[in-house]
Amino acid sequence: MRRSASTVVVAAALAVGGLVANPAYAISAGYTPEGVCGSGFGRVSDGTRAVKTRSGEVFGHVYLLYNRRTAQNCVVTIKSKYVGTPTRATAQLMVRLSGTRTAEKIDHTKKYKYYAGPVKLNARDKCVKYYGTIADTRVDGEIASGGRLKWGNCG
Repeated sequence: MRRSASTVVVAAALAVGGLVANPAYAISAGYTPEGVCGSGFGRVSDGTRAVKTRSGEVFGHVYLLYNRRTAQNCVVTIKSKYVGTPTRATAQLMVRLSGTRTAEKIDHTKKYKYYAGPVKLNARDKCVKYYGTIADTRVDGEIASGGRLKWGNCG
């Protein structure tokens, strides 16, 4: 019995050490789209897209959320690569103005450590597009992008 108890303690210590050895995972896992956008926001259908390079490498995800009470949409781009390192990232939301072909657009673009956004716009009975980017840390590095560039989530 004593031997198995010490085995459990060692296994637990190794598991904790694994989290400490990879702080980027622990930190990025702490951010959720709902937590960044705030109380009352929930993910919408077709509201999660990978932010990836042309070669298919995923740098993170861009999320579209909606708050029924405030009628706002929210977009946030959460990094899964280069977490903790300031890299250029974008969270963008476009809302089509009723009865027109024009749109209201808002974006946050600068160097972020963990996520870009949140960006929020009123979207009751309107269609939206959303988009996100995350840049590589190298000067000549790739830019990952993703989102939905067609109008959707109308209503």
